[in-house]
Amino acid sequence: MKRLWLVPVLMSVLFTPSQGETVTKTGTTAATFLSIGVGSRALGMGGAYVAVANDASALYWNPAGAARLETSQFMFSHNEWIADINFDYAATAIPMGSGGVLGLSATFLTMGEQMVRTVSQPEGTGEKFDAGSYAMAVGYSMMLTDRFSIGFMGKYVREYIKDSSAGGLALDIGTLFETQWRGLMLGMSISNFGTKMQMAGNDVLVQVDPDPTIEGNNENINANLSLDKFDMPLVFRVGVAMDVLRDVPGNSLLLSIDALHPNDNSEAMDFGMEYGFMDRLYIRAGYKSAFMEDTEEGLTAGAGLSLAILGSANLNVDYAYQSFGRLEQAHRVSVLVSTIG
Repeated sequence: MKRLWLVPVLMSVLFTPSQGETVTKTGTTAATFLSIGVGSRALGMGGAYVAVANDASALYWNPAGAARLETSQFMFSHNEWIADINFDYAATAIPMGSGGVLGLSATFLTMGEQMVRTVSQPEGTGEKFDAGSYAMAVGYSMMLTDRFSIGFMGKYVREYIKDSSAGGLALDIGTLFETQWRGLMLGMSISNFGTKMQMAGNDVLVQVDPDPTIEGNNENINANLSLDKFDMPLVFRVGVAMDVLRDVPGNSLLLSIDALHPNDNSEAMDFGMEYGFMDRLYIRAGYKSAFMEDTEEGLTAGAGLSLAILGSANLNVDYAYQSFGRLEQAHRVSVLVSTIG
């Protein structure tokens, strides 16, 4: 256990991309909204959350973390995303005693109606279209020992634009282990392991002449364009987290590091910290997607407040700010309600 300090060092070495790489896999997957992190607490900490994961947002970051919940929780998060896009996430985790914890979540990426424009009518044809994505998930987590937990989330994913859409199924798997050395946590998760997605619908319907060399045949045979199939944004996360002030009454300082290996970009690392005072006020900061190529993500910050509601529940309100470089910034607000057992 005395050598556990080597873990973040090894993670940095293993996940730092080699020099000379010039080609990345950015933009090669479908359903990229699944890569948008959820929860203002987690994002305020730079997304370094796979080894923290101790609230309802664990259903996204590491479903194994939900197994440690002793009371029911409900979370809703709203995100003013870039380019006037809205990103919303809702989740609930329900403990079932010795039977583990049931988790349900829903994710929505939405935008306002847009005008249909063509080369000949750049100001609009008079038609409008909408586009968006959503994922519905259900999962289960349980404690295998008093220190080790495991969790699973299965989800249905759909994307649509105008009259075309694509759907698929995916699975998230996670584990979480609490060491005997000052409560150091080790977490691991694999997210979005699933089927390929392919757009289909009326928008890919075309009329063709199967043989233009023959006169008198039907020149308007209905046909469908054959579009490519794309993987979902699979990502492997491994991380460590520890409260370095756990022996100081009324104070906490949670430090966390995650290493990521995605299938649509280069390896990266997330760093986060959270200072807590009297389990009521929290200040957070982090850095997201360090070492990743083709990214505008970077510094994050946030704050949170925990309040008791009529002695029967706790209310946590969290805010996070994330810098996006040339894309300016994103603001996130989350509300978490947990019952008091």
